[in-house]
Amino acid sequence: MSTLNRTNGVTGTAVAGAVTVNGRFGKITTEALVTAAGANYPLTVTDPGISATDMAFASVDQGTNTTGDPGVLRVTPGAGSLVILVRNHHASVALNGTLKVSFASFPV
Repeated sequence: MSTLNRTNGVTGTAVAGAVTVNGRFGKITTEALVTAAGANYPLTVTDPGISATDMAFASVDQGTNTTGDPGVLRVTPGAGSLVILVRNHHASVALNGTLKVSFASFPV
């Protein structure tokens, strides 16, 4: 952790499931989502500092969304990017707004 800036994370706003940032951790606001019950929303974070061998973590919180049950299903680091798969776990209700997705990627 000595090579990471632990005090200033990055922020960004996704457009069509993608965002470009320059930092190993931060918070992304998604576009307004209407992800159906049981469906997935893939968020691609392009970041030149991320490596395919990194340990990567993510969490999801409500933005303007008030329905559904969003959760992180999988986080997959790649060379220069991170794919965060968010699933709407609700059995019958779609998402109806933005989400806040926090992420962190650490070199191994």
